[in-house]
Amino acid sequence: MESIDKLDASQKYVGGSYKDMLDLFEKLNYTPEAWQAGIREIPRAYLVAIGDRWGTTTTKEITTLNKKQLFFRGLAPLILHANELILQDRNRLENIKASFQKGNDLPEMDKIWILKLAKLYKVNTDDSQLTAAMFDELWKRVDIIPPSLALGQSATESGWGTSRFASQGNAMYGQWAWGENAMKPENQRTHLGNYGVAAFSSLQESVSAYMLNLNTHNAYAELREIRANLRKKGQKITGNALADGLTRYSEHGASYVESLKAMMDYNRLNPADDAYLSDDPPIFLIPAAN
Repeated sequence: MESIDKLDASQKYVGGSYKDMLDLFEKLNYTPEAWQAGIREIPRAYLVAIGDRWGTTTTKEITTLNKKQLFFRGLAPLILHANELILQDRNRLENIKASFQKGNDLPEMDKIWILKLAKLYKVNTDDSQLTAAMFDELWKRVDIIPPSLALGQSATESGWGTSRFASQGNAMYGQWAWGENAMKPENQRTHLGNYGVAAFSSLQESVSAYMLNLNTHNAYAELREIRANLRKKGQKITGNALADGLTRYSEHGASYVESLKAMMDYNRLNPADDAYLSDDPPIFLIPAAN
């Protein structure tokens, strides 16, 4: 996604209030009514940041239903776009993998790209050699995260976007970080070191980092195994199925997974796994300053 500073003015939309956002969504036919009618096409309306007003003012002025609807509609396009980018890499990986399996001599640019992808997805390469095992592991890691799961976790981890970490650092998934640049929790557990929550320059960056985390960290190997098995069986990849691989996302373990599933079910997030982005030009939603 381009830097906001480089965008054409027609691509930017500065919202003065949540009502402005609702008006824009109405014009784009991005409404609860359209969703209930079975429309799963979503506009490329990319929310750049949560902003301070959401947690301090807006959520106190609107109903819980409106808060949830606005939150999910704001995050959904970002989640779909992050998956879109992953699928672009997966498609290229598939082509190179197929050529490698046929014994073809890969072009140098493809070798370089694969090694960069392996580094990004934390797949070991011995002496920069391309191997069948490396391709198989990449194939397991370079894959989508179901929107229902990403939406459910973002709401759970950020308090529907009202947390200090969300407003100050676009941190939607509570990813830990270490060092002086990490946002420190109020009650930091000193025995765990100088940890904090990772901050991001945009919501899109936060979403993409969350997906990369699930696709690379050893703690979520089970999630990737579940997803790979679904792929092999030609079955749909759903948030409900992959949630079982998140017992290590929280110290609450299995109870976290059960509460996450219940939250996704209660808020009827499962149909989000069928959503897709429109072909219309993107619009970047920029919250107005306080």
